[in-house]
Amino acid sequence: MPADAVALARDLLRCPSVTPQEGGALSLIEKALAGAGFAVHRVTFSEPGADDVENLYARIGTAGPHLVLAGHTDVVPPGDEARWRHGPFAGDIADGLLFGRGAVDMKGAIACELAAVLDHLAANGGKPKGSISFLITGDEESIAVNGTVKLLKWAAARGEQFDHCILGEPTNPKVLGDMVKIGRRGSLNGTLVVAGTQGHVAYPALADNPVRRIVAIMAAVMAEPLDAGSDHFDPSNLEFTSVDVGNKIVNVIPAEARARFNIRFNDHHTHASLQALIEARAAAAAQGGRFCIEWEPSNADVFLTRPGPFVDLVSAAIAEGTGHKPTLSTSGGTSDARFIKDYCPVVEFGLVNDTMHKIDERVATTDLVALTAIYRRILDRYFV
Repeated sequence: MPADAVALARDLLRCPSVTPQEGGALSLIEKALAGAGFAVHRVTFSEPGADDVENLYARIGTAGPHLVLAGHTDVVPPGDEARWRHGPFAGDIADGLLFGRGAVDMKGAIACELAAVLDHLAANGGKPKGSISFLITGDEESIAVNGTVKLLKWAAARGEQFDHCILGEPTNPKVLGDMVKIGRRGSLNGTLVVAGTQGHVAYPALADNPVRRIVAIMAAVMAEPLDAGSDHFDPSNLEFTSVDVGNKIVNVIPAEARARFNIRFNDHHTHASLQALIEARAAAAAQGGRFCIEWEPSNADVFLTRPGPFVDLVSAAIAEGTGHKPTLSTSGGTSDARFIKDYCPVVEFGLVNDTMHKIDERVATTDLVALTAIYRRILDRYFV
């Protein structure tokens, strides 16, 4: 009997695995994989100032090629549970829809990966013509320090080498088959800090208002595009997200003004080159005035998995399964693919993303069946 992706997804949704809680989700996956002959490892990582997080790595086979299926079982909090039509951890099915936190992002895709692998193994004598691994983290929705990045290092230290990876993040804007992610933009956060001299608004000559200077610097930083985009990426963009002087009094010129910003950048830049560019623009606009930029550490680098045989294989399986030729995209935010790309080429393909992180997050059960069939096609063609 074929593996039931809908039942697997339902059972995973009933595990309340809000980051950093495991909630029983990894135990469920471990049971399914161990029963199929996988060697399963549960690994907990720690970091000062962060919660301990448990992760899972499982492998079957010893030869190449080695395909790794990746994902995360942690979910964002459900919010006001009274506003959900069905309990966020009830795993209810109604009108052909499976409801629950993580249905789309991304327990549904993990269930499809599991079902596809179990069916592939059952059809091939219980062993792949190579190796299949699962790389599952419980720390993707939070600060992502005790999850995939450390699990990859742990696996590499054990001698694990991967040829390709499929990450089951929800990638489709409207219908299954819309989009494959072949890269991600980088992300960099900073705070522009402009120093002034506090004083009475009636005596501006005795003060130095930092608001005037921060407005000028912000305008200069945003005045010119960062670039015109590249072959696979949209233009980079910088957005200021807050401006604050910490001043509750209307007749006092503040001593300092701060403005936070985020940059989503393409393959024209690195963190270092962006920092140099923004600081140069700011210095020119400041005209000798006091300012600095406080840059936050970032583990979100830009990357691209260039189109080739693996991307073509995945795209063809999607097109045959859905009738849609998927767009090859680098849009959206960051994902754990930013860590995986240092170990092997990675593409992302999962479910429709229109309800992720929302109240009544849900997935059509027919999409779970269809995604399982797509993953199965990929496995059958990968291990020829």
